[in-house]
Amino acid sequence: MEEVNVYNTYVTNDENKKIYYLDVDEISDFPDHPYHVIEDESLMELSESIKKYGVMVPLIVRLVDNKYQMVAGHRRKAASILAERYRVPCIIKELSNEDAIITMVDSNIQRENILPSEKTFAYKMRLDAIKRKGGRPRKNNIVPLAQNFQKKTSRQLIGEQVGESQDQVRRYIRLTYLIKPILDMVNEKKIALRPAVELSYLSSESQGILLEVMGQLDCTPSHAQAIQLRKLEEESALCFFTIEQLLSEKKGNQKEQLKVPLEKIERYFSPGTSPKTMEKTILEALEMYYRLKVQERRKK
Repeated sequence: MEEVNVYNTYVTNDENKKIYYLDVDEISDFPDHPYHVIEDESLMELSESIKKYGVMVPLIVRLVDNKYQMVAGHRRKAASILAERYRVPCIIKELSNEDAIITMVDSNIQRENILPSEKTFAYKMRLDAIKRKGGRPRKNNIVPLAQNFQKKTSRQLIGEQVGESQDQVRRYIRLTYLIKPILDMVNEKKIALRPAVELSYLSSESQGILLEVMGQLDCTPSHAQAIQLRKLEEESALCFFTIEQLLSEKKGNQKEQLKVPLEKIERYFSPGTSPKTMEKTILEALEMYYRLKVQERRKK
């Protein structure tokens, strides 16, 4: 481990301000880290930046059983590996489990394009950490931490720190009760947040049946339908038949749709024609067909 005082302004006798270069394989990931590190365009851009300029913001790590554990910087670590930069600048902090969770969540929560599932588990981890710290005094402060919150609920505190309302924080945390395939549908924007919250009150077994029905009918419940599903669950009246019956009902804002398999029409178009161009051409052809039919009726 090599100590590097990158900026002259760092106070070298303050362990929280020293920067060390560590091998990436010395640093383990944070357990149950809620944020996904995806090899997308953003990560590739970060990797290219690191190739040129190095890691500009040091990673935050802590020692656990004499081994380094990542607290903040999972994407920087991944991008450094892609850039073949295997030594990264780190600040080693002495953090309790609760403080490490809070630091980890706070360092990522303002990132763009955070998935609902990432918010879900990040908010839950932070809430649990705050509750565990609730009765403990802060350093150099004999007043318990809970009293420092000035009677604010943990959800209010999280909401203020992440820019969400208390109710919105509660909704995201509620999604921890969804089975993974349905939570994935929330990530994919196939199910909106409000209906998803209602579905979280269904048992795992009922959610599994719902998933099967959604697949068969190729649909997802509206908010109103999700509320009804929750009510049926509370009445112990939810089963495959009642779910199928409810989802088969036409939604208030739903319009009939005609779906034509692509393989049935693509032979009429040149290779590489986009679906949007196909749609435009079909509509123009139908318009022409309609005009011809009108002319034929007038001749009769």
